[in-house]
Amino acid sequence: MTILVTGAAGFIGFSVCRRLLANGQRVIGLDNLNTYYDPTLKTDRLAILQESANFSFLRIDLAQDDLMACIPAHERRSITNVLHFAAQAGVRHSMKVPAAFIDANIQGQLAVLELTRHLPALRHLVYASSSSVYGRNAALPFRETDRVDRPGSFYAVTKRTGELMAECHHHLHGLPVTGLRFFTVYGPWGRPDMAYYKFARAIFAGEPVTLYEGTDLARDFTHVDDVVEAVVQVMDHPPKDGAQLLNIGNNAPEPVTRLVSILERQLGRKANIRLTPRPSADVEYTWASIDRIRDLTGWQPSTDLESGLATFSQWFLDRMQRTV
Repeated sequence: MTILVTGAAGFIGFSVCRRLLANGQRVIGLDNLNTYYDPTLKTDRLAILQESANFSFLRIDLAQDDLMACIPAHERRSITNVLHFAAQAGVRHSMKVPAAFIDANIQGQLAVLELTRHLPALRHLVYASSSSVYGRNAALPFRETDRVDRPGSFYAVTKRTGELMAECHHHLHGLPVTGLRFFTVYGPWGRPDMAYYKFARAIFAGEPVTLYEGTDLARDFTHVDDVVEAVVQVMDHPPKDGAQLLNIGNNAPEPVTRLVSILERQLGRKANIRLTPRPSADVEYTWASIDRIRDLTGWQPSTDLESGLATFSQWFLDRMQRTV
């Protein structure tokens, strides 16, 4: 039994790989190690994974390289599950370089879908979508049955396109496929472009913390440990008929101002807050209904924001001390 994980050096991919390896699974990791954010973080994650004899790594650009040629035939025959987390992230970044999102999120999705047709032992394809697909929806909490035809960013367009591609692929070829709509994942080894990480870095350095104006800005912050548990459970629950979509969220939206206050206490420094208008690409509120995944697997998030940020803050401080 071998599990193929794309985006293995990314935040979620790395975290899932660590769990799979700890469970004794054999993992093939793919990543292009791009420079969207500091690649040192990616190579450091990768180095941890490579400590396991059950992990092998291939540096591959899904949008450019021939997966069939890159993955040896004997490896393809052993792959039982594909976890596809490789993507170009960043809501506001998609307004600057939309072509990069076409390459990574649409071309990359197509490459993985086509690869699955040549994996004879494959049981389930699980891929990363995003809460961003809910766009400008006003009804809360967000449910998988909601309309998702009013995107608020080009990033959301590419992630919704990936969902439609997966649905069509299942219709044409019959492979069980599940898309996971992740809600604001945070925690140790996280992405430096995420707001919570930026806030921590600014507080630590004594630099201004930019918050958007308005008192209602809130996010359904979801700790990476809960996300990993959800992925592992979903992997063993392929849909019996059709393609499925599942929200992966904490089901407990928190004001962004509370997140900053917690970081202030945990980092031992006061934030220098600067208010700015909210960009049109950023939604005001996210909140995941998790009834569907709870009914399917029994999964329930267990990490509250305070304790979840404590694990991140400790990791962040340790990393800052090592890199200073």
